[in-house]
Amino acid sequence: MPLFDFTKRMEPVKAIKKRTLKMILEASKSQYPNEFAAMLKADNGVIKELWLLPGTESGETSALFRMHMMPHEPKIVGTVHSHPSGSCYPSDADLDLFNRFGYCHIIVCEPYNMRSWACYDGAGNERDLEVVD
Repeated sequence: MPLFDFTKRMEPVKAIKKRTLKMILEASKSQYPNEFAAMLKADNGVIKELWLLPGTESGETSALFRMHMMPHEPKIVGTVHSHPSGSCYPSDADLDLFNRFGYCHIIVCEPYNMRSWACYDGAGNERDLEVVD
């Protein structure tokens, strides 16, 4: 069962700001060899901000969100995390999180450039996400 009801949220997420994606890639690179993890915040269908949850634990093979630390924020649309392994493919744990929380999830991987990321929906299906200025 989903942790939050996202069916009553704003319009679907269609894009991410280039500066936000670059911030994600740089944060992931600086966190290496550990995973980086954050929440995605969108406005008018565009991801523009990251929210770092207090207490998030990060290791070489996983990052754990402390969901009870998340404030009620209606513009949180999903998650982002890195895979230091070099694969942007979601793990079983990722798919479980995607299914329970949000509807837009980004995974970034080495070499942490503008081509080394993928976006997934809440069911774990890869989806398009336009990068905008």
